[in-house]
Amino acid sequence: MTSTTSSSVDVIDPSTITFEQYTDEDTQLPLITAIIDRELSEPYSVFTYRYFLNNWPELCFLAMSGERECVGVIVCKLDKHREMFRGYIGMLVVDKRARKAKLGSALVTRALEVMRDAGADECTLEAETTNEGALRLYQSLGFIRDKRLCRYYLSGTDAYRLKLLFPLPPQAADALGQAQGQ
Repeated sequence: MTSTTSSSVDVIDPSTITFEQYTDEDTQLPLITAIIDRELSEPYSVFTYRYFLNNWPELCFLAMSGERECVGVIVCKLDKHREMFRGYIGMLVVDKRARKAKLGSALVTRALEVMRDAGADECTLEAETTNEGALRLYQSLGFIRDKRLCRYYLSGTDAYRLKLLFPLPPQAADALGQAQGQ
């Protein structure tokens, strides 16, 4: 573990970072819970982690640095919501020392690709209204603010619900275009 001084924060070398998909509770869950507990404002129980990880392991990615240090993680799900097949980003965390390495963008992009390939219509998430870095990240990836959720977090902070609509697959877009042209 690198140390922090009062005048500067050590930075993780992006060339040492690799990505892996969630596969094992015994080795990976402790890494995931440690970084999330350290970096996020909301507490989560082991049951919350297991809900996501056991049902949608293909939608959890870890960014690893050096000797098995988790420096980023995304935890998501994908299921039917009303008439939509909706992806949901439950947790995205990047270690403060690795924030300039664009890990958040890389993790979200990996999860969105899996969702899109599985046929998702949209992806949603909540972000604190005060978390300007997260809001910029999601906006740069095409998410829009859907609504404001008052006092959403335990701290009393408001959240924005953010939404990304996936484009129609080419064959569906062609069929829709033909139907509208008739």
